[in-house]
Amino acid sequence: MAGTRITNKQLTVIQPLQPPAATDTVQKRVKSSQNTTDRLSQSKSMVLQDADLPQKPISRHRRNQSQHNVAVSGGGASVLKPLLKGEHLNVAKISEGGKKQKKNWTQMWSVLTSDQLLLYKEKQAESSQKTGSKTDVVALCGAVIMWTSEKSSKKNVFQITTNTGSEYLLQTDSYSTAVQWFDAIRRSVDASTRADGGFPLRRSNSSDYLPRHSSLPGHGSAPSSSKQPNAAHRRSINMFGSSKLKHSTSDSADKNGVKSRLKKFIIRRPSMKTLQEKGLIKDRVFGCQLSTLCQREGNSVPRFVQICVDAVDKRGLEVDGIYRVSGNLAVIQKLRFMVDQEEHLDLDHSQWEDIHVVTGALKMFFRELPEPLFPFRFFQPFVDAIKIKESKQKVQAVKKLILELPKPNKDTMKLLFSHLHRVLAFSRKNLMSTQGIGIVFGPTLMWAEQDAGNMAVNMVYQNQIIEFILTESQEIFNL
Repeated sequence: MAGTRITNKQLTVIQPLQPPAATDTVQKRVKSSQNTTDRLSQSKSMVLQDADLPQKPISRHRRNQSQHNVAVSGGGASVLKPLLKGEHLNVAKISEGGKKQKKNWTQMWSVLTSDQLLLYKEKQAESSQKTGSKTDVVALCGAVIMWTSEKSSKKNVFQITTNTGSEYLLQTDSYSTAVQWFDAIRRSVDASTRADGGFPLRRSNSSDYLPRHSSLPGHGSAPSSSKQPNAAHRRSINMFGSSKLKHSTSDSADKNGVKSRLKKFIIRRPSMKTLQEKGLIKDRVFGCQLSTLCQREGNSVPRFVQICVDAVDKRGLEVDGIYRVSGNLAVIQKLRFMVDQEEHLDLDHSQWEDIHVVTGALKMFFRELPEPLFPFRFFQPFVDAIKIKESKQKVQAVKKLILELPKPNKDTMKLLFSHLHRVLAFSRKNLMSTQGIGIVFGPTLMWAEQDAGNMAVNMVYQNQIIEFILTESQEIFNL
């Protein structure tokens, strides 16, 4: 009891010394305390005695609360003061919760606080106390802000991406105003995010979270209770973080195993000859070497060339512009497909009634030869022969070169030029001249392997060679 009486007396002595205002007590105790830690703990204890606490704990490093827009009133409640107030900005919300939205620019009355960007439709709505007066509230904690020129053609555009995946575009025509708002919002983002230990960002159009860059606020400040990455994760990070990639022994073994399996598969793969014998792969006609095609067909002239020449001789010698007029390319490709598939081909059928389709397919056959009808090694000798001025020597020189050609080239050339000579016989009806045929068949039957010289000059020689052979075909081919 004696001890109890003493305690009560001590309490009665202390109580009269307590000042009437809590604010004065804080100032006196802070001034009398020389230890920084004690001073901070004392300040915190005094704030915790208030009945109305702010929802967010005040960080210990905030020595000057006025710098962070927190004002302690007589009742102890925290009030957010605007950092920037009263500015019309053009705002477009392009995504909400990761779902993209149509971009519609709207002029909004913008107010910036320490952790929010408040957007109003009208200036008067800011002073209104109605809950529906706010148009949108952009939470800045954990957000990312950056300049962008790709998402809008307007100038001075920057983007805010919130931690929930919502994206806003803000713009103003004044560059200085845009920079002022950008810097202020960025400071608010940094301060609010750092106070909360960093906020994960959600990827747009997804529920996944974006990893923060080391330069972003909150990076590297994860709480101690966060789960540490496993050993495999750390190993993968170290592997890509080093200057040289390091492969484990298991990776090398697996790599060698894949190689061995691929080698076995390639060895067991059937040969081209086997596939051809089974009919799985058919040899093409278009794009095939002339000698190979003739050897496969057992003739010195390709069968397709023969039936095309016969069809034109039968119903095309008197057609206006024969070989000059182009046929329907789609029908020509259909004819080509049938020939490559070795299907039965009847050029007298009604679907091939247009003779220009037949002549177009014949010209395509010669153009797609891997080596032209006039082989590459004979290109320059023919050019030299056509330069000879004396006519008889020129004929003998060209005739000698043709006799030196491989048999499939020589026989096919003889068949073709004999046919073209018959076409010239009906020149009054088909209006085709020697010069016209030379222009059509010059680049079709011969071209240089490498156009090292002037293409225009080579084209002149090509046309002249075809014209000369066509004119002297009876002498050259002994027709």
